[in-house]
Amino acid sequence: MSKYSAFAIARQAFQNNTGWKRAWRNAQPKSRYDVVIVGGGGHGLATAYYLGKNFGITNVAILEKGWIGGGNTGRNTTIIRSNYLQDPSAALFEKSRDLFETLSQDLNMNVMFSPRGVLMLAQTEAEVRGYKRTVMANKLQGVETDFIGPERVKELCPIMNINGPRYPVLGGQWQARGGTARHDAVAWGFARACSDMGMDVIQNCEVTGVDRANGVVTGVRTTKGDIACDKMGIVVAGHSGALADMAGFRLPIESLALQALVSEPIKPCMDIVVMANTVHGYLSQSDKGEMVIGGGTDGFNNYTQRGSFHHIEETVRALIETFPMLSRLKMLRQWGGIVDMTGDRSPILSKTPLGNCFINCGWGTGGFKATPGSGYAMAELIATGEPAPLTEAFGLERFKEGRFIDESVAAGVAH
Repeated sequence: MSKYSAFAIARQAFQNNTGWKRAWRNAQPKSRYDVVIVGGGGHGLATAYYLGKNFGITNVAILEKGWIGGGNTGRNTTIIRSNYLQDPSAALFEKSRDLFETLSQDLNMNVMFSPRGVLMLAQTEAEVRGYKRTVMANKLQGVETDFIGPERVKELCPIMNINGPRYPVLGGQWQARGGTARHDAVAWGFARACSDMGMDVIQNCEVTGVDRANGVVTGVRTTKGDIACDKMGIVVAGHSGALADMAGFRLPIESLALQALVSEPIKPCMDIVVMANTVHGYLSQSDKGEMVIGGGTDGFNNYTQRGSFHHIEETVRALIETFPMLSRLKMLRQWGGIVDMTGDRSPILSKTPLGNCFINCGWGTGGFKATPGSGYAMAELIATGEPAPLTEAFGLERFKEGRFIDESVAAGVAH
């Protein structure tokens, strides 16, 4: 793999950019692998990467039914934060946020990580109490967050109206080291690094069945032929239930569409991320100048990746009171992604009833921020076969035992 650098860019400039090689090999499946990862999104690619980096397991295939970055990885609003209430959640998301800080160097790919800060607005007294509680929990967890007053909120985001008639801003939870990253670049960087290790990144390869014998996975059936494997990881976000059904077990999740939109590009006016949970919306400005706007999930189960008018109306109407300038902007584009939601709004990283089959799902609407941390933890689970500190609380058995990790409030805007 050629190294990306300023010198490489200069050298290619003199060659009319004709010397660049493919970022990753266009691999065809072999008959057998040590590990097959089903799902070529950020979490699946990160799992494969850390299997190779941390455990030396490189006879790995990553199977993607579409193209790399074509699913939720390329359809989210790029927010990165770790200010969660429960200890297991904070540990996992903080590990991920920490890995994001050096990810560009680790992958030799500029993922455009921008630690611009994430602000979660408190617009009711209940939110003030809830965020102060979370800040105290974060301090015990070693996660840097603060509760700030409305004057500081206005200083951080001058375009905000903090004296709204329905929901004035009473303060906010501020994580200065949160921010955003380029979602496509994260997926491309992991794919490139996996390919460089000798792993096979196989696109347009849909899994149609799971082979098993004596209660253990033996391989998968795909649109590109049968592939045998010793271990399998299911990392397919909103389609987790469908893959689990193929493997012979059920999951306590539901699949929903999450929608977002961006405005036309405008001059820089906002350099932080703001989440307004009471009015139900969140907002940031991209490097191209677009205002990136997101809200909650659809109110019914579905697998659509389209947007709908009622969500534009609900989300934008909710944000305009706090951000009046949005009323003058035109919408550039809108999209949807399929998210898988658990009852406690926390993910599943677990062994499954099928031996040597592991699953990573249930991230709901906040999966992107966990990409490297999820892969790091899932790789350890697959390599060792047993839960580790980052994953032991997120097992499937917690739903049977009633050990819920309730993040329905800290997740914010179902995020």
